[in-house]
Amino acid sequence: MGGKLNVLLGRNSNESRIETLSKLAISRIAILRKHREVRLFHAWSDVVQLLSLGHQERALLRVELVIKEQNLVDAFCILECYCHILVQRGMLIQKNMECPEELKEAVSSLTFAASRCGDFPELQGIRTVITKIYGEEFVARAVELRKDSGVNPRIIEKFSTRKPSVESRMKSLQEIAYENGMILRFKDADDEIGKDESFLYSMKWREYNDVVTAVRLSASGSGDHDPDDHCDFSD
Repeated sequence: MGGKLNVLLGRNSNESRIETLSKLAISRIAILRKHREVRLFHAWSDVVQLLSLGHQERALLRVELVIKEQNLVDAFCILECYCHILVQRGMLIQKNMECPEELKEAVSSLTFAASRCGDFPELQGIRTVITKIYGEEFVARAVELRKDSGVNPRIIEKFSTRKPSVESRMKSLQEIAYENGMILRFKDADDEIGKDESFLYSMKWREYNDVVTAVRLSASGSGDHDPDDHCDFSD
């Protein structure tokens, strides 16, 4: 029955599968994001409590979890927007044709995210269909972040598993303190940052709504760029 309906509506099987998988992914994202938002709230509350007790060093360690959870919440928001794009513009997907520019960022970013989210079956399904339509080379370019991969740099950043630098943790801690009317004074902050040479990866704290707005604007355009690791949503 579903196949006949697709024929009547002029949709091919790949387009139909992409649309179905994208809708299922949106539903799963809502659950995963809610879980991460709860974890984010608890981590944030822990940091506030530690600061109120004067335990700045412990708070500086705990804020790393706040950054991690915020990144995942942001990542889910971006992925949800891309899934909506595929639902709305799935008709542009055609077998044996190059990926349309208006879909390249969404398709490439979802493909990249699938390689980082092994326990997200709907994303894996989308990647499988994309591989069938555009080939292994297209998928490899996105997963390996080759030149012109089309993957949104924000997605690359949000799925990075590199530890945030001491500098970025201090910045996040200061923002949390400011929001709660506290003033922080770090002793020998410059020395601490200088010793921590393994944490050279700079992560900027961005507002959740800024991420949403930027990705929604990308629905009318496309993007590119470059690197990182794997992400576990199960803990």
